[in-house]
Amino acid sequence: MNASQTSRMTFLHALLLPAVWRKAAPIGLAIGLLQAAVNQGDHWLRHEIDSTIIIKSILSPLIGLRLAVISAAASHQKSPEKPSTS
Repeated sequence: MNASQTSRMTFLHALLLPAVWRKAAPIGLAIGLLQAAVNQGDHWLRHEIDSTIIIKSILSPLIGLRLAVISAAASHQKSPEKPSTS
């Protein structure tokens, strides 16, 4: 296994860690909800809601979450190992 495959496996392993998701979820969802409010909020306030607005309003928080999870996994992957306290 070469270095890039090892790096990829480490990154994929980091994506599965609950700590990465706990770190990323509040940030990503908050930013995504803010993005949805800015981008589609005027449509919601004027009650001009159609399927496109609903889809965009659902996808915005998910995109924010995805970016935060990828960022958290990358930073977790590059962070130094904590020494064990035994």
